[in-house]
Amino acid sequence: MLRVYAAAHGLTSSHHAVVEVGAEEIVLRVGERWARFTRDEVSTCEGDSVPFLMFEDGRIRIGDVEDEMDMAAERVAREMLAESKA
Repeated sequence: MLRVYAAAHGLTSSHHAVVEVGAEEIVLRVGERWARFTRDEVSTCEGDSVPFLMFEDGRIRIGDVEDEMDMAAERVAREMLAESKA
């Protein structure tokens, strides 16, 4: 889902996103910026780190925000690409 939303938001951006998927982490890169997802944490190139939880019902929590998995993926991609437009 993160790849799909990153591609969609990339259509209106001068940057493109790269999603790297591994056994232990997923990394979203936009230009020189990145966000790294592990089983229990999301960290960013700015040095921020928040808890990450996945629930059996398809919801996830990133920090204090809980949402459906697809809506969270859309939000992360939108925020990463929007901040890179400058």
